[in-house]
Amino acid sequence: MSNLKEELLNELAESVVDMDEDKAVDVANKFIEKKYDAYEGIASGLAVGMDEAGKLYEEEEYYIPELLMCSDAMYAGMDVLKPHLKYEETGERYKAVVGVVEGDTHDIGKNLFKIMLETTGFEVYDLGRDVPPVEFIKKAKEIGANVIGLSTLMTTTMDNMEVVIELLKKEGIRDNVVVMVGGGPISQNFADKIGADGYAPEASRAARLAKELVRGKKNAAI
Repeated sequence: MSNLKEELLNELAESVVDMDEDKAVDVANKFIEKKYDAYEGIASGLAVGMDEAGKLYEEEEYYIPELLMCSDAMYAGMDVLKPHLKYEETGERYKAVVGVVEGDTHDIGKNLFKIMLETTGFEVYDLGRDVPPVEFIKKAKEIGANVIGLSTLMTTTMDNMEVVIELLKKEGIRDNVVVMVGGGPISQNFADKIGADGYAPEASRAARLAKELVRGKKNAAI
């Protein structure tokens, strides 16, 4: 990787941690001028900064207001990079339903996951924040979703992820849908415990994993 590119990626991450919207826009523009890959700018720059801000939040160095200002900086940079994203043209359009589970309104991780899913060729239906479990099921059935992405930043709302999985079983469609879980308190261990299909700490990895899992299901069904 060229030193300049590495430097710009670090600056993108720093701009988010430093809550500096102007810097985020400025660096993102430089990144595009140099013809670097916009996806990389998001995944290895802005998203890394947001992860870092998330850790500072967990360590109680940052609180909700700081986290929101970090996300403002991230979105400012994203607005510059997004129009330059190259979308993967998959012959088949996969569909995903994403949302933040009921009881939680932190949607930064969910928004990142949504963008990453879109760049890997998914059509994404975003239910927003504080979504009751039954709404995920309704939407998934309505559009024939391949993936349901559940997000939370709070330990108190993690159980609602399991409720969604139980409802899918009840409706007899658990096997048709890949369930991805993510957010600050979520771990691989928790994902395994509730019977989710996939988990990854970063949105970009989670999106790629979601695609692999959907493809795996499709091939298994043939």
